[in-house]
Amino acid sequence: MPDYNAEDVRNIALVGHSGAGKTTLTETLLATAGVIPAPGSIEKGTTVCDFDPLEKELRHSLDTAITSLDADGKHINLIDTPGAPDFLGRAISVLTAVETAALVINAQAGIEPITQRMMKAVDRRNLCRMIIINQIDAPEVDLAGLTDQIRETFGPECLPINLPADKGRRVIDCFFEPSDEQADFSSVAEAHSQIIDQVVEVDEELMELYLEQGQELKPEQLHDPFEAALREAHLIPICYVSAQTGAGIPELLNILVRLMPNPAEGNPPPFMKGEGAKMIPVEVLPDPNRHAIAHVFKVINDPFRGKLGIFRIHQGRITPDSQLFVGDARKPFKVNRLYRLHGAEQIEVAEGVPGDILAVSRIDEIHFDAVLHDSHDEDHHHLKSIECPVPLYGLAIRPVKRGDEQKLTDALHKLQAEDPCLHIEHNASANETVMRGLGEQHLRVLLKRLSEQFHVDVDTKPPSIPYRETISAPAEGHHRHKKQTGGAGQFGEVFLRVEPLERGAGFEFIDATVGGSIPGQFIPSIEKGIRQVLDEGAIAGFPLQDIRVSVYDGKHHPVDSKEIAFVTAGRKAFLDAIEQAKPVILEPIVKIRITAHNSAMGDLAGDLSSRRGRISGSESKSDGRVVIDGEVPLAELDGYESRLKSLTGGAGTYGIELSHYESVPANVQKQLREAFTRSED
Repeated sequence: MPDYNAEDVRNIALVGHSGAGKTTLTETLLATAGVIPAPGSIEKGTTVCDFDPLEKELRHSLDTAITSLDADGKHINLIDTPGAPDFLGRAISVLTAVETAALVINAQAGIEPITQRMMKAVDRRNLCRMIIINQIDAPEVDLAGLTDQIRETFGPECLPINLPADKGRRVIDCFFEPSDEQADFSSVAEAHSQIIDQVVEVDEELMELYLEQGQELKPEQLHDPFEAALREAHLIPICYVSAQTGAGIPELLNILVRLMPNPAEGNPPPFMKGEGAKMIPVEVLPDPNRHAIAHVFKVINDPFRGKLGIFRIHQGRITPDSQLFVGDARKPFKVNRLYRLHGAEQIEVAEGVPGDILAVSRIDEIHFDAVLHDSHDEDHHHLKSIECPVPLYGLAIRPVKRGDEQKLTDALHKLQAEDPCLHIEHNASANETVMRGLGEQHLRVLLKRLSEQFHVDVDTKPPSIPYRETISAPAEGHHRHKKQTGGAGQFGEVFLRVEPLERGAGFEFIDATVGGSIPGQFIPSIEKGIRQVLDEGAIAGFPLQDIRVSVYDGKHHPVDSKEIAFVTAGRKAFLDAIEQAKPVILEPIVKIRITAHNSAMGDLAGDLSSRRGRISGSESKSDGRVVIDGEVPLAELDGYESRLKSLTGGAGTYGIELSHYESVPANVQKQLREAFTRSED
């Protein structure tokens, strides 16, 4: 049994922009707690969390890594996350495993784009949060200005809980035992007063003692309202550290131990039961004596140990003898071995309690986002899905060696199982297999893994743009399918109407027939024929979306009517309706954020305009950089990285995310329609 219980567990995800120092901070925390003899070095490739050979080569994190430490009787699970935009999905996906997100900010760089995006993701997940300002001893940092900027950006509830002193060489506590020492900015008394005022606002009785009776409050009295303030995002404590020198690390560890929430104190995980309109929230409690419930938030395909499923226990206990179901499976698997992760190391343990982050290996059924449980009472339970970025960068790939097609398919399936932001598409009309990720570096890393881990080399080329089709007006369609071949024939007749739905609504199928004009057993066949068109497109070979189809009449024959007849009739009636419903082709429009030197602003704006783009705003930074926000059709970004390098002398960067779909210009629609040839039935 572990020598701690659920109340002793703290789960912390370190998130933030690349270069903030999350991995170095993890090393220093581990060394301070005595888990490792000394902090490892990113430059030397000796850190616990950046253990992958490619991470060592590139000297930055490419994936999340899990480790833990024990301090003052508490067990702290730490998740180190990547900060590059291309690996944002991996950072977001682990938020389901923690109560607290710690946003790490580089004191020199300030608030960067990924920091802001991660704060939004943390807010959507309703997690408790804290801010850690790292590298406080770097030359020429303006910590007072950065603190003000944090409060302007993220809200006045962001308050220092300690303060730097001696030019960042040490840190002064402002909460537990405030002193009259001199801080580098502000004062201990002011910081203490601000944070106490903020905490007591969530507890009327305590506020009365503090304000009306003037009673000095002890940290023990403030613990419960402090947790309530964290849960409500009424307080976001700011800590100051230097991971390189260790300044502020003991103080940070003390805050993690004494103030960050345990599984019972954080906001409850959003578990649901059922699907669609019948889905209802269910209570999952960190009670070790209830049925076991765990959530798989990460999967690794280890070439030596097979598939590794990493999960957070939310309820009950799990031991090596446990029998667990994966989702709604009828047959359980037996937990043979249970592991705690320490970077690449897998440490066997005898039991897991609520809040524990553990792993099992060689269970093929386990997949990302699966719920593990030990009773059929928890069938149909699932954790509310987390919103990961939509992968837009694509490469069409095919194996270099003939005969490697199945090998490539198997490798892609394993990569996709690990990565929530890798999508694999097969474009039948273009005969393309397309891998889509969050950026060029994301895809380069995946291609390197295909070659080095799975021994599959591929040729690549730019993929077709993921256009979509829809309709812009209601219409009706009809088709009679009649075929006589000497024996029994085929007969089916379908009348239907189509209507456009709002963007993103998908597809609706309605059986509006009356009086048995089409027997019920043929209605699914009609829908099947319609869905064939949805997949392959009606006017230009792109998937159809945002359409309602209502079948309202038809005819059948007692002998000749068969499923195939109504599949064909439904398909052709649907095509007939679409031609009359003013069909349009939609293209993906992406939000683009470009960072470059101020001097390149004019050239960048002109280039974006030439690509049918529009600028929505710009922001000048104190270091001479400018950040440009805008929207541009994805089709216009082919080769943009090299163009950006040319315009900015190699100093510009950009990131994109899907905004919406909108109609292509008439000339583009004409070209796409003319290039499409429908295959014969």
